[in-house]
Order: sequence, then C-alpha cells, then structure tokens
Amino acid sequence: MIALSLAEIAAVVGGQTHDIPDPSAQVTGPVVRDSREVEPGSLFVAFVGEHVDGHDYAAAVVEAGAAAVLASRPVGVPAIVVDDVQAALGALARHVVHKLGTTLVALTGSAGKTSTKDLIAQVLRRKAPTVFTPGSLNNEIGLPLTALSATEETKFLVLEMGARGIGHIRYLADLTPPKVGLVLNVGTAHIGEFGGREQIAQAKGELVESLPPASEGGTAILNADDPLVRAMASRTQAKVVLFGESGEADVRAENVRLTDSGQPVFSLRTPSGCSDVTMRLYGEHHVSNALAAAAVAHELGMSVEEIATALSEAGSLSRWRMEVAERPDGVTIVNDAYNANPESMRAALRALAAMGRGRRTWAVLGKMAELGDEALAEHDAVGRLAVRLNVGKLVAVGGREASWLQLGAYNEGSWGEESVHVSDAQAAVDLLRSELRPGDVVLVKASRSVGLESVAQALLATGAEGEVAAR
Repeated sequence: MIALSLAEIAAVVGGQTHDIPDPSAQVTGPVVRDSREVEPGSLFVAFVGEHVDGHDYAAAVVEAGAAAVLASRPVGVPAIVVDDVQAALGALARHVVHKLGTTLVALTGSAGKTSTKDLIAQVLRRKAPTVFTPGSLNNEIGLPLTALSATEETKFLVLEMGARGIGHIRYLADLTPPKVGLVLNVGTAHIGEFGGREQIAQAKGELVESLPPASEGGTAILNADDPLVRAMASRTQAKVVLFGESGEADVRAENVRLTDSGQPVFSLRTPSGCSDVTMRLYGEHHVSNALAAAAVAHELGMSVEEIATALSEAGSLSRWRMEVAERPDGVTIVNDAYNANPESMRAALRALAAMGRGRRTWAVLGKMAELGDEALAEHDAVGRLAVRLNVGKLVAVGGREASWLQLGAYNEGSWGEESVHVSDAQAAVDLLRSELRPGDVVLVKASRSVGLESVAQALLATGAEGEVAAR
C-alpha cells in the first residue's frame, strides 16, 4: 500500500485511535487480514469470523511488526477502532484508489472470471506494472484488500467482481470505480440465489452502469456472443467494445481449432490488425476468455502483435483450473476442481473430449451448487453431455446431485458399466487406482464444497515413485 499515517487512516475510515503513541507513524507494509501475512509496517484488519476472532491476534501481530490494528474494539495495542471493520476497509480502499489515479479494469460474469482476469493481468503487465486479484478473492473483503496492495508504481489495477445478488457489484464498483468494465457472460451460476438469468443479467450489468461516460474515458467491453450481455450496451454511457466469434465483434477470433492436446489456436483480429495465437491453456472456452483480455489490452494501447504474443505465452495463475499434469505412466490428470457451474462443466467436458482423442477418458464429476430449482435438470444435462461427447467413463461423486449426473448419462445412452456412482472422494480414488490404464485422461470437477481436488492430488501421488511430470 502507499504510505499513509495512522492519523490519516483514522480520518479516512471515521475511526478513533487507541494506544497509538505517535499518530504520525505510517503504515508502509501490506494491509492484511491473516496474521501469518503480517510484515513490518502492516495494517492488520481484525475481522470476527464464525470460528476465529482476529482481535485475539492483535498483540501478536504488533509484536511481529504491524503498525496498528483496524478493529471494532480496543485491543491493548495500537489500533484504529471503527463501528464496522468491513465498511472501514472499503473506505480506505476507495481513498487509496482515488489518490493513486491508477487505471482500474473490473470484470464480472457467471463463468470464466478468474481465468480471464489472469489472462488480462499477464497481458497488461508486459506494458506496465499491474496488480490483480489473487485467485478468486472477488468479494467485499478480497476486492479492497487487492486494491490496497497497489503502489505508486502500479499502472493497471485488475479487479474481479463477484455477486450473489442485486446491488453487490454496484457496491464493489463504488469502492473501486473502474474505467474499463468487462462482462463475460450471463449463465446459471448461483441461479438459485438470484432467481433467474434475467436477475443475473441485472446484477452483472451494474458494472457497466458504474463506468464513466465515453467522453471521460469509460469503456464497456461486452460479449457479442451472449445476447443478455450484448443488451447491456443500452445501460451505459461508456464507449462500447464487443468481443467474440461473431462477425460483428470488434475483437474476434477467426479460424479457431484445437491442437491434438486440446489447446486453442486462432487468428486474433482487432481494429488495428490481425495476429495468430496458440494458447498454452486447455479447452476451446479459453478462446472467449482470450478475446476478452485482448479487447481490454487493445483499448489500453497495446498492439495486436504484443497481445497475441502475451496470450500465446500466458499460463494459469490460479490453482485447480484446468491444471494439467501427466504421471510417469502416461495418465493425464486435469484438475479443474476449484468450482463448477453448468457452463464451466460443459466447457471442461468438451476440453476432455478434445484432449482424449484416441485415449480412454474419465470424467470424475460432483455436485454443482446453488442451482435452486434448476439443479435436477442441469445435473441431468451434464450427464447426457458426457455421453454425447463419447467420454469413456463417468464417475459421479457424492449424494443426490451425483445420482442425477449418472441418471442423465444412463437416460441419454443407456449406460451401464460406463458410469458409476460413488459416495465420496476416497471411493473415487479407490476405484480409479484399480482401473486406470497408462494413457488415460482424467477430468476432475465439482463445486468447491465437494473438495474433489483431493482426488486429483491422490491420483498424481500414485504415479511411479510419486513423481509427477507437470506440463
């Protein structure tokens, strides 16, 4: 974070200083909520969680070098005490972003946010220092913490914005007002909480509503291939740039194909020219993500050649998202277990089918959460898609939702031994250990709560002498 005095921080957040001998002392280190991340000069934010109260660590973090604690009660060490720690954190982020004047890029969507954010960051940091959301820390706590990690050298700040209801993105955009706003898609993730795709579109569109007008440099980057996203053009005064495979898109992909290993190849066409891209990531769905990143970079002044090179060299920065590794015996494990929704599940299955040409494929799938009344139909549809894509084996892991996956596969293709329903991750590991053959390709995917990353990790550890050759 930029250096700020404790007195200035207290004034910004509307707090009272307690046990601070010198209010002119500065916070010069990172703002953190995890006591293990404290560095000399840090500001430690004390949240009260379901199981842990950050206030209990106040003395320890100050002893470790923290300049002060942002707290909701006095803690016996230097502290700025506020009524609402979360609101104070947001106010501090808003102040710092305004003071820095950094170009802020915000993105949202039902699927692909984190992968696209990682691509944008890898492209933009070739041009100038870039700070971006780590992992999926895209809520009212993670977003301001990311914004506060920017410094005077930061040229671009790339922030992922998540939402679980109307008004959430409006709140985040108010904390960190973007100049460039990107909406990827409107799908069915969290549809049980929102109540329908129209409500999801309403929430995601709050991002483009928050942008400054075109005369002040505001730019809305919208997916031309998603009608609900494209319609958001009427909700903003910003300049509108379309990306996608549609011929009407300003930034589009032409001649899209996949390599034998399932990596996308395409021609990137922009208003300033065309250049070829061969991606290191796996799955055709990354074409749309790459086009979104290209549209952002093009609007921020990068050439098409620079963008294409950056996209061709970009990798995955976040764990368990189409993370591909190969065992010494030739078994390939695709760990995409960080989260799942119907759109990302279909994309992962198509990637599995492309990667498994001529090889036996396994889809180890579990529950997709927060689908509400759509849960049965969506799980059934994923099971059916596995059959249509000629996936060799389906292993459905878990309870009721897993049984729906298996039912869909059976109804689509009258599957028998090609699909199996197991109770938990360990049962899946036991089954796969006994049946995998050299050369097989295994996809592991479910909502985060299912914890299927443990299946991928166990299978990799099963390789000869426990060694893994990661691609």
